[in-house]
Amino acid sequence: MTRPALRIIGIDPGSRVTGYGIVEVAGARSRWIAHGRITCAAGPLPQRLLRILRELHAVIAEYRPHEAAIEEVFVKTNVATALILGQARGAAICALANAGLDVAEYSSTSVKSAIVGYGRAEKAQIQHMVSLLLNLGEAPPTDAADALAIALCHAHRRSALAAQKPAPRARRATSWRQMQVDAEGKLIGKLTSKLADKQVKP
Repeated sequence: MTRPALRIIGIDPGSRVTGYGIVEVAGARSRWIAHGRITCAAGPLPQRLLRILRELHAVIAEYRPHEAAIEEVFVKTNVATALILGQARGAAICALANAGLDVAEYSSTSVKSAIVGYGRAEKAQIQHMVSLLLNLGEAPPTDAADALAIALCHAHRRSALAAQKPAPRARRATSWRQMQVDAEGKLIGKLTSKLADKQVKP
């Protein structure tokens, strides 16, 4: 039985450029659907956030993903830049949540480790691996490549969690009456089996 394809949108948030990438996953196979960049011209921050919200809403409406993943904010040195990035990320999350999507969050290190195998990989390495994994003719722009990598990271994490799920346990009786019904069923099965054996014997 083949599993239905799952469509995932990955988001690489930014106040100037927000990348998005959409992949479709069926079992162990991943297929590229789309990628792009939402570019915000210089201007008031509220207008840029509104642009991110509206354009992502249009992307979601067009490609109809089932789940979403977004990169976490990493504060290195410039706290003010991180705060602005956090607001852009919030606008993207609002667009995803408004569409009813579950949103997973991954650190940059986790994404790089999942796609390249090294948590400090360079942008060019991510572009290269994304192109190989999705059979792209040419490397996507860095923002879109990061977004595709985030989507693939989420797909890999889902597969890993699914593989770790324990086998379903046998149903247990929930009442004394249910125990009686189960016991009677087993007894009838044994008697039926014995009668069949007697009929077969000469």
